[in-house]
Amino acid sequence: MSQAEIGLIGLGVMGSNLALNIAEKGNRIAVFNRTVDATRKFYAEAGALKDQIVPCETIEEFVAAIRPPRPIIIMIKAGDPVDQQMEALKPHLAKGDIMIDAGNANFRDTMRRFDALKDSGLTFIGMGVSGGEEGARHGPSIMVGGTEESYRRVEKVLTSIAAKYDSDPCVAWLGENGAGHFVKTIHNGIEYADMQMIAEIYGILRDGLKMTAQEIGEVFGAWNKGRLNSYLIEITEKVLKAADPLTGKPIVDMILDKAGQKGTGKWSVIEAQNMGVPATAIEAAVAARSISSAKEEREAAEKVLGLPPVGEIKVADRDGFIKDLENALLAAKIGAYAQGFAVMAAASKEFGWNLPMPTIAKIWRAGCIIRSQFLDEITTAFTKAPDAANLIVTPAFAAMVKESDGALRRVVSTAVLGGLPVPALASALGYFDSYRRGRGTANVIQAQRDFFGAHGFDRVDGADSHHGPWGSGLNA
Repeated sequence: MSQAEIGLIGLGVMGSNLALNIAEKGNRIAVFNRTVDATRKFYAEAGALKDQIVPCETIEEFVAAIRPPRPIIIMIKAGDPVDQQMEALKPHLAKGDIMIDAGNANFRDTMRRFDALKDSGLTFIGMGVSGGEEGARHGPSIMVGGTEESYRRVEKVLTSIAAKYDSDPCVAWLGENGAGHFVKTIHNGIEYADMQMIAEIYGILRDGLKMTAQEIGEVFGAWNKGRLNSYLIEITEKVLKAADPLTGKPIVDMILDKAGQKGTGKWSVIEAQNMGVPATAIEAAVAARSISSAKEEREAAEKVLGLPPVGEIKVADRDGFIKDLENALLAAKIGAYAQGFAVMAAASKEFGWNLPMPTIAKIWRAGCIIRSQFLDEITTAFTKAPDAANLIVTPAFAAMVKESDGALRRVVSTAVLGGLPVPALASALGYFDSYRRGRGTANVIQAQRDFFGAHGFDRVDGADSHHGPWGSGLNA
């Protein structure tokens, strides 16, 4: 019997779906799970794909079943379990073999693992996989970090299983060590912002315009036919129109308003701060999830503080306001994507990755959670201006921001006056207003810093004087 082209450890939902995808695309795959019963069950349920799958019950059997140099995907819980699995594998591997972490790993862990194997003859790939369970089974977006040589060994398999956009596979080698997992982290940060902004628009429609879930679903359905066409807008329509089988009410009205998070959004904010790159919309989205989890505190605060005495938003032109909401969401999404790409550009310089921005936008066009129509436009914008300081100053996106900026301003103003929380939308607006202003207000901050700490400042006239005439005020 011929050897497998690739191996996979971890037959949870994501691992099982990825393994079936690999087998279905004509690649022979060896599989192993710490619990033997899980391996047997997976194989028993593989149906017509059984001939492409080699179920293994021991590590020794598993490693022997794969063609050298052996690429082995590890699809288990991130963190220490991955390190433990790698240690268990190492004694059985040979020079050139590749361990591939396909989970949602912190890219700094990926860099550490990559470096730890440098002199061992083995190598490591950190592989970001986006698209959830459905993507893993039928075609995810795949972001690869590692040596280019190790990528070439798995390129044929990954290209075959990746999502396709106009026949282009949504997979790419993005750079050494942690590049793939870093890009996946920022993808998730943008995803957090995108989801939060959609939720804020939903809140305006629900609480401001007093629309039902079904009516709001119709609005999102209409938007999905235009410039907001995207996976998240598409599924928002579906969840808003879905009925609860227990009560018959809209299922969204029966769901507790506490959002979970697994860490990637927080990591993207931490890295943005580490590199001094503003990612305010992403930060607001992460903070909003944290506030949402404090359900009991929020309910207690409402009893103490009450809600703003505004109630239903009164708009003279309801249809016009809903159009404003559409354009405001477009503008805010542009801000979130611009911030995410700016963080990646800074990381590319800091870690020497030379991240290909047009390629990243390309492989996000299908398979991943943030896939949307305007990723095509981002691809074009960065292809024409690869060294642009920011997405929003490229000609196409500058025009879009100018066109939709007024709607975002009106929507944020209306929401704030109506007492409706819109932290991500407001952060995107604040980002635009700060970034576009040539003369800001940080001169006062610099004066304050010099006053109390003698930190100095630069002068607009370039004169060689870097401290203020504070005199005895320094000791105040």
